[in-house]
Amino acid sequence: MERHSELTFDNIIKNKLNPKVLKEFNKIYYGREDHCELKVKESSLKSSEENNFELAAYSFSAAQESRPPRLVKIGLIQHSVILPTCESIREQREAIFTKIEKIINTAASEGVQIICLEETWSMPFFLCTREKEKWAEFAESATKGPSVIFLKDLARKYGLVIVSPILEKDDVGTWWNTAVVIDEEGNVLGKHLKNHLPSVGSFSETPYYAPGNMGHPVFDTKYAKIAINICYGRHQALNWLMLGLNGAEIVFNPSATVAEFGESFWNIEARNAAIANGYFTCSINRVGTETFNSTSGGTIERTYYGSSYVTAPNGCRTPALSRLRDGLMIVEIDLNLNRQVRDQWGFNMTSRLDIYATELKELQSQN
Repeated sequence: MERHSELTFDNIIKNKLNPKVLKEFNKIYYGREDHCELKVKESSLKSSEENNFELAAYSFSAAQESRPPRLVKIGLIQHSVILPTCESIREQREAIFTKIEKIINTAASEGVQIICLEETWSMPFFLCTREKEKWAEFAESATKGPSVIFLKDLARKYGLVIVSPILEKDDVGTWWNTAVVIDEEGNVLGKHLKNHLPSVGSFSETPYYAPGNMGHPVFDTKYAKIAINICYGRHQALNWLMLGLNGAEIVFNPSATVAEFGESFWNIEARNAAIANGYFTCSINRVGTETFNSTSGGTIERTYYGSSYVTAPNGCRTPALSRLRDGLMIVEIDLNLNRQVRDQWGFNMTSRLDIYATELKELQSQN
Protein backbone atom coordinates (compact mmCIF):
# COMPACT_ATOMS: atom_id res chain seq x y z
CA MET A 1 0.00 0.00 0.00
CA GLU A 2 1.29 3.44 -0.89
CA ARG A 3 1.45 5.60 2.21
CA HIS A 4 0.05 9.13 2.14
CA SER A 5 2.70 11.66 1.05
CA GLU A 6 3.26 13.34 4.39
CA LEU A 7 6.35 14.64 6.15
CA THR A 8 6.90 11.87 8.69
CA PHE A 9 10.02 10.12 9.83
CA ASP A 10 8.90 6.84 8.24
CA ASN A 11 8.21 8.47 4.87
CA ILE A 12 11.43 10.51 4.85
CA ILE A 13 13.50 7.39 5.42
CA LYS A 14 11.58 5.34 2.89
CA ASN A 15 11.88 7.99 0.17
CA LYS A 16 15.51 9.01 0.74
CA LEU A 17 17.33 5.69 1.07
CA ASN A 18 18.09 3.25 -1.72
CA PRO A 19 16.63 -0.27 -1.27
CA LYS A 20 19.83 -1.86 0.07
CA VAL A 21 20.53 0.87 2.62
CA LEU A 22 16.83 0.98 3.53
CA LYS A 23 16.91 -2.70 4.49
CA GLU A 24 19.92 -2.11 6.71
CA PHE A 25 18.28 0.92 8.29
CA ASN A 26 15.02 -0.96 8.88
CA LYS A 27 16.86 -3.76 10.65
CA ILE A 28 18.58 -1.31 12.99
CA TYR A 29 15.63 1.00 13.66
CA TYR A 30 12.51 -1.16 13.29
CA GLY A 31 14.16 -4.46 14.21
CA ARG A 32 13.75 -6.22 10.87
CA GLU A 33 14.61 -5.58 7.24
CA ASP A 34 11.07 -5.92 5.96
CA HIS A 35 7.85 -4.55 7.49
CA CYS A 36 5.97 -7.72 6.43
CA GLU A 37 3.07 -5.77 4.96
CA LEU A 38 -0.19 -7.67 4.52
CA LYS A 39 -2.21 -7.49 1.34
CA VAL A 40 -5.68 -6.07 1.90
CA LYS A 41 -8.80 -6.32 -0.21
CA GLU A 42 -9.53 -3.84 -2.97
CA SER A 43 -12.83 -3.10 -1.24
CA SER A 44 -10.93 -2.12 1.92
CA LEU A 45 -8.66 0.22 -0.02
CA LYS A 46 -11.71 1.74 -1.68
CA SER A 47 -13.35 2.24 1.71
CA SER A 48 -10.25 3.96 3.09
CA GLU A 49 -10.16 6.31 0.11
CA GLU A 50 -13.87 7.10 0.17
CA ASN A 51 -13.88 7.69 3.93
CA ASN A 52 -10.50 9.42 4.08
CA PHE A 53 -8.58 7.23 6.49
CA GLU A 54 -5.16 5.66 6.15
CA LEU A 55 -5.10 1.86 5.95
CA ALA A 56 -1.93 -0.02 6.88
CA ALA A 57 -1.48 -3.75 7.53
CA TYR A 58 1.50 -5.75 8.83
CA SER A 59 2.32 -9.07 10.45
CA PHE A 60 4.60 -10.50 13.14
CA SER A 61 5.35 -14.21 12.93
CA ALA A 62 6.92 -16.63 15.38
CA ALA A 63 9.37 -19.46 14.77
CA GLN A 64 7.76 -22.76 13.82
CA GLU A 65 7.45 -25.14 16.77
CA SER A 66 5.45 -28.12 17.99
CA ARG A 67 2.63 -25.87 19.17
CA PRO A 68 0.33 -24.61 16.42
CA PRO A 69 0.51 -20.87 15.66
CA ARG A 70 -1.73 -18.62 17.78
CA LEU A 71 -2.64 -16.07 15.15
CA VAL A 72 -4.69 -13.03 16.11
CA LYS A 73 -5.58 -9.99 14.01
CA ILE A 74 -5.73 -6.73 15.92
CA GLY A 75 -6.93 -3.33 14.75
CA LEU A 76 -5.90 0.11 16.02
CA ILE A 77 -8.13 3.08 15.18
CA GLN A 78 -6.98 6.69 15.45
CA HIS A 79 -9.37 9.47 14.50
CA SER A 80 -10.25 13.14 14.80
CA VAL A 81 -13.50 14.70 15.93
CA ILE A 82 -15.94 15.72 13.19
CA LEU A 83 -18.06 18.65 14.29
CA PRO A 84 -17.03 21.88 16.03
CA THR A 85 -17.06 21.52 19.79
CA CYS A 86 -19.78 24.18 20.03
CA GLU A 87 -22.32 21.84 18.42
CA SER A 88 -24.67 19.79 20.59
CA ILE A 89 -23.08 16.87 22.39
CA ARG A 90 -25.53 14.44 20.83
CA GLU A 91 -24.65 15.62 17.32
CA GLN A 92 -20.91 15.52 18.02
CA ARG A 93 -21.15 11.97 19.31
CA GLU A 94 -23.35 10.74 16.46
CA ALA A 95 -20.95 12.18 13.88
CA ILE A 96 -18.08 10.25 15.45
CA PHE A 97 -20.20 7.07 15.54
CA THR A 98 -20.86 7.38 11.80
CA LYS A 99 -17.14 7.69 11.07
CA ILE A 100 -16.08 4.87 13.38
CA GLU A 101 -18.68 2.43 12.08
CA LYS A 102 -17.23 2.72 8.57
CA ILE A 103 -13.72 2.04 9.85
CA ILE A 104 -14.85 -0.92 11.95
CA ASN A 105 -16.75 -2.33 8.98
CA THR A 106 -13.49 -2.26 7.02
CA ALA A 107 -11.55 -3.86 9.86
CA ALA A 108 -14.10 -6.64 10.18
CA SER A 109 -13.98 -7.33 6.44
CA GLU A 110 -10.23 -7.94 6.84
CA GLY A 111 -10.78 -10.49 9.60
CA VAL A 112 -9.75 -8.31 12.54
CA GLN A 113 -10.67 -9.94 15.86
CA ILE A 114 -9.68 -7.34 18.49
CA ILE A 115 -10.07 -3.58 18.06
CA CYS A 116 -8.93 -0.75 20.32
CA LEU A 117 -9.92 2.89 19.95
CA GLU A 118 -8.17 5.96 21.34
CA GLU A 119 -8.66 7.47 24.80
CA THR A 120 -12.21 8.89 25.27
CA TRP A 121 -12.80 8.22 21.60
CA SER A 122 -16.44 9.38 21.47
CA MET A 123 -15.79 13.02 22.43
CA PRO A 124 -13.34 15.90 22.07
CA PHE A 125 -10.74 15.89 24.85
CA PHE A 126 -12.25 18.88 26.61
CA LEU A 127 -10.18 18.63 29.80
CA CYS A 128 -7.95 21.50 28.68
CA THR A 129 -10.91 23.87 29.17
CA ARG A 130 -10.99 23.28 32.94
CA GLU A 131 -14.78 23.21 32.66
CA LYS A 132 -16.85 20.21 33.74
CA GLU A 133 -20.60 20.68 33.81
CA LYS A 134 -20.67 22.07 30.27
CA TRP A 135 -19.46 18.68 29.02
CA ALA A 136 -21.21 16.42 31.52
CA GLU A 137 -23.42 14.78 28.89
CA PHE A 138 -20.35 13.05 27.43
CA ALA A 139 -19.95 11.06 30.68
CA GLU A 140 -21.81 7.76 30.37
CA SER A 141 -22.52 4.38 31.91
CA ALA A 142 -19.92 1.69 31.26
CA THR A 143 -22.67 -0.83 30.52
CA LYS A 144 -25.60 1.17 29.11
CA GLY A 145 -24.06 4.36 27.72
CA PRO A 146 -24.58 5.35 24.06
CA SER A 147 -21.05 4.52 22.90
CA VAL A 148 -21.11 1.17 24.69
CA ILE A 149 -24.45 0.22 23.14
CA PHE A 150 -23.18 1.33 19.72
CA LEU A 151 -20.08 -0.88 19.97
CA LYS A 152 -21.93 -3.81 21.54
CA ASP A 153 -23.98 -4.09 18.35
CA LEU A 154 -20.88 -4.05 16.14
CA ALA A 155 -19.05 -6.54 18.37
CA ARG A 156 -21.98 -8.94 18.17
CA LYS A 157 -22.42 -8.43 14.43
CA TYR A 158 -18.80 -9.21 13.57
CA GLY A 159 -17.62 -11.39 16.47
CA LEU A 160 -15.20 -8.68 17.61
CA VAL A 161 -13.60 -7.97 20.95
CA ILE A 162 -13.58 -4.16 21.28
CA VAL A 163 -11.70 -1.99 23.77
CA SER A 164 -13.74 1.19 24.20
CA PRO A 165 -12.04 3.94 26.25
CA ILE A 166 -14.73 6.33 27.52
CA LEU A 167 -15.48 8.97 30.11
CA GLU A 168 -17.54 6.96 32.59
CA LYS A 169 -20.17 8.19 35.03
CA ASP A 170 -20.97 5.44 37.52
CA ASP A 171 -24.21 4.75 39.38
CA VAL A 172 -23.39 7.23 42.16
CA GLY A 173 -22.35 9.99 39.75
CA THR A 174 -18.57 9.61 40.05
CA TRP A 175 -16.53 10.15 36.88
CA TRP A 176 -13.78 7.77 35.76
CA ASN A 177 -11.44 7.50 32.79
CA THR A 178 -12.41 3.98 31.77
CA ALA A 179 -11.66 1.37 29.13
CA VAL A 180 -14.64 -0.93 28.62
CA VAL A 181 -13.91 -4.38 27.19
CA ILE A 182 -16.74 -5.78 25.05
CA ASP A 183 -16.57 -9.45 24.07
CA GLU A 184 -17.39 -11.07 20.74
CA GLU A 185 -20.99 -11.71 21.79
CA GLY A 186 -21.61 -8.06 22.57
CA ASN A 187 -21.38 -8.37 26.36
CA VAL A 188 -19.32 -6.16 28.66
CA LEU A 189 -16.53 -8.43 29.87
CA GLY A 190 -15.14 -5.88 32.30
CA LYS A 191 -13.39 -2.55 32.55
CA HIS A 192 -10.07 -0.94 33.45
CA LEU A 193 -9.80 2.39 35.23
CA LYS A 194 -6.93 4.76 34.44
CA ASN A 195 -4.41 4.38 37.27
CA HIS A 196 -2.18 7.42 36.76
CA LEU A 197 -3.55 10.91 36.12
CA PRO A 198 -1.54 13.92 34.90
CA SER A 199 -1.82 16.85 37.27
CA VAL A 200 0.37 19.40 35.51
CA GLY A 201 -0.19 22.00 32.81
CA SER A 202 -3.39 22.32 30.82
CA PHE A 203 -4.07 18.59 30.88
CA SER A 204 -4.63 18.29 34.62
CA GLU A 205 -7.21 15.53 34.92
CA THR A 206 -7.57 15.39 38.69
CA PRO A 207 -10.44 17.95 38.78
CA TYR A 208 -12.49 15.60 36.60
CA TYR A 209 -12.01 12.10 38.00
CA ALA A 210 -10.06 10.07 40.53
CA PRO A 211 -7.23 7.60 39.85
CA GLY A 212 -8.40 4.06 39.22
CA ASN A 213 -9.00 1.67 42.11
CA MET A 214 -9.23 -1.63 40.24
CA GLY A 215 -5.53 -2.42 39.92
CA HIS A 216 -4.24 -4.07 36.76
CA PRO A 217 -6.90 -6.42 35.36
CA VAL A 218 -6.22 -8.76 32.45
CA PHE A 219 -9.16 -9.88 30.32
CA ASP A 220 -9.22 -13.47 29.07
CA THR A 221 -11.00 -12.95 25.76
CA LYS A 222 -11.78 -15.53 23.11
CA TYR A 223 -8.73 -14.47 21.11
CA ALA A 224 -6.05 -13.42 23.63
CA LYS A 225 -5.40 -12.22 27.16
CA ILE A 226 -5.49 -8.46 26.86
CA ALA A 227 -4.93 -5.48 29.15
CA ILE A 228 -5.12 -1.71 28.91
CA ASN A 229 -2.68 0.98 30.04
CA ILE A 230 -4.47 4.28 29.43
CA CYS A 231 -2.44 7.23 28.10
CA TYR A 232 -0.38 8.77 30.95
CA GLY A 233 0.10 5.34 32.50
CA ARG A 234 2.68 4.58 29.84
CA HIS A 235 5.14 6.77 31.76
CA GLN A 236 4.97 4.37 34.72
CA ALA A 237 7.15 1.29 34.26
CA LEU A 238 5.45 -0.57 37.11
CA ASN A 239 2.09 -0.14 35.39
CA TRP A 240 3.39 -2.11 32.42
CA LEU A 241 5.10 -4.62 34.72
CA MET A 242 1.96 -5.50 36.67
CA LEU A 243 -0.03 -6.13 33.49
CA GLY A 244 2.61 -8.60 32.37
CA LEU A 245 2.80 -10.33 35.75
CA ASN A 246 -0.98 -10.72 35.64
CA GLY A 247 -0.73 -12.58 32.34
CA ALA A 248 -1.32 -10.04 29.57
CA GLU A 249 -0.36 -11.13 26.05
CA ILE A 250 -1.34 -7.84 24.39
CA VAL A 251 -1.41 -4.44 26.12
CA PHE A 252 -3.23 -1.54 24.48
CA ASN A 253 -2.22 2.05 25.26
CA PRO A 254 -5.12 4.29 24.12
CA SER A 255 -4.00 7.91 24.38
CA ALA A 256 -4.81 11.57 23.78
CA THR A 257 -1.46 13.31 23.74
CA VAL A 258 -0.17 16.46 22.03
CA ALA A 259 3.21 17.16 20.46
CA GLU A 260 4.48 19.40 23.24
CA PHE A 261 3.72 16.69 25.78
CA GLY A 262 6.01 13.79 25.00
CA GLU A 263 6.17 13.19 21.26
CA SER A 264 9.95 12.87 21.60
CA PHE A 265 9.52 9.63 23.56
CA TRP A 266 6.20 8.40 22.16
CA ASN A 267 8.03 5.95 19.92
CA ILE A 268 10.12 4.61 22.81
CA GLU A 269 7.93 3.95 25.84
CA ALA A 270 5.56 1.28 24.55
CA ARG A 271 8.36 -0.34 22.58
CA ASN A 272 10.49 -0.56 25.69
CA ALA A 273 7.55 -2.02 27.62
CA ALA A 274 7.09 -4.76 25.03
CA ILE A 275 10.74 -5.74 25.35
CA ALA A 276 10.88 -5.57 29.15
CA ASN A 277 7.68 -7.53 29.70
CA GLY A 278 7.55 -9.99 26.82
CA TYR A 279 4.22 -9.05 25.27
CA PHE A 280 2.81 -7.09 22.33
CA THR A 281 2.09 -3.39 22.86
CA CYS A 282 -0.29 -1.26 20.82
CA SER A 283 -0.11 2.53 21.11
CA ILE A 284 -3.08 4.52 19.81
CA ASN A 285 -3.19 8.32 19.77
CA ARG A 286 -5.92 10.64 18.54
CA VAL A 287 -5.30 13.00 15.65
CA GLY A 288 -6.43 16.42 14.47
CA THR A 289 -6.94 19.84 16.04
CA GLU A 290 -9.69 20.48 18.59
CA THR A 291 -10.80 24.07 19.29
CA PHE A 292 -12.79 25.15 22.33
CA ASN A 293 -14.39 28.47 23.24
CA SER A 294 -13.17 29.52 26.67
CA THR A 295 -15.27 31.27 29.30
CA SER A 296 -12.89 34.24 29.08
CA GLY A 297 -13.91 34.83 25.48
CA GLY A 298 -10.83 33.40 23.76
CA THR A 299 -10.20 29.99 22.24
CA ILE A 300 -8.16 26.99 23.28
CA GLU A 301 -6.59 24.72 20.68
CA ARG A 302 -5.01 21.30 21.05
CA THR A 303 -3.41 19.38 18.18
CA TYR A 304 -2.82 15.64 18.42
CA TYR A 305 -0.23 13.76 16.43
CA GLY A 306 -1.60 10.25 15.86
CA SER A 307 1.41 8.04 15.05
CA SER A 308 -0.15 4.81 16.33
CA TYR A 309 2.05 1.71 16.13
CA VAL A 310 2.53 -1.88 17.34
CA THR A 311 5.60 -3.48 18.91
CA ALA A 312 6.36 -7.19 19.26
CA PRO A 313 8.02 -8.66 22.38
CA ASN A 314 11.32 -9.01 20.51
CA GLY A 315 11.43 -5.23 20.01
CA CYS A 316 10.45 -5.21 16.33
CA ARG A 317 7.87 -2.56 15.54
CA THR A 318 5.68 -1.35 12.72
CA PRO A 319 5.94 2.04 11.06
CA ALA A 320 3.51 4.54 12.56
CA LEU A 321 0.21 5.72 11.19
CA SER A 322 -0.11 9.31 9.99
CA ARG A 323 0.43 12.33 12.23
CA LEU A 324 -2.44 14.11 10.46
CA ARG A 325 -5.05 11.65 9.24
CA ASP A 326 -7.54 9.17 10.63
CA GLY A 327 -6.18 5.68 10.35
CA LEU A 328 -6.73 1.95 10.75
CA MET A 329 -3.74 -0.26 11.43
CA ILE A 330 -4.27 -4.00 11.09
CA VAL A 331 -1.60 -6.31 12.48
CA GLU A 332 -1.62 -10.09 12.43
CA ILE A 333 0.42 -11.43 15.34
CA ASP A 334 1.47 -14.89 16.52
CA LEU A 335 1.16 -15.01 20.30
CA ASN A 336 3.67 -17.87 20.43
CA LEU A 337 6.31 -15.17 19.98
CA ASN A 338 5.69 -14.02 23.57
CA ARG A 339 6.79 -17.35 25.04
CA GLN A 340 9.65 -17.74 22.60
CA VAL A 341 11.12 -14.35 23.51
CA ARG A 342 10.65 -14.91 27.24
CA ASP A 343 12.36 -18.29 27.03
CA GLN A 344 15.22 -16.84 25.00
CA TRP A 345 15.93 -13.78 27.15
CA GLY A 346 14.89 -15.06 30.57
CA PHE A 347 13.89 -11.68 31.98
CA ASN A 348 11.16 -13.25 34.14
CA MET A 349 13.55 -15.77 35.69
CA THR A 350 16.01 -13.03 36.66
CA SER A 351 13.50 -10.36 37.71
CA ARG A 352 14.17 -10.53 41.50
CA LEU A 353 10.68 -9.42 42.45
CA ASP A 354 11.40 -10.40 46.04
CA ILE A 355 13.97 -7.67 46.64
CA TYR A 356 11.88 -5.05 44.86
CA ALA A 357 8.83 -5.99 46.94
CA THR A 358 10.84 -5.60 50.15
CA GLU A 359 12.32 -2.25 49.19
CA LEU A 360 9.03 -0.88 47.87
CA LYS A 361 7.31 -1.86 51.10
CA GLU A 362 9.99 -0.06 53.11
CA LEU A 363 9.73 3.06 50.95
CA GLN A 364 5.96 3.08 51.21
CA SER A 365 6.11 2.89 55.01
CA GLN A 366 8.52 5.85 55.07
CA ASN A 367 6.13 7.95 52.99
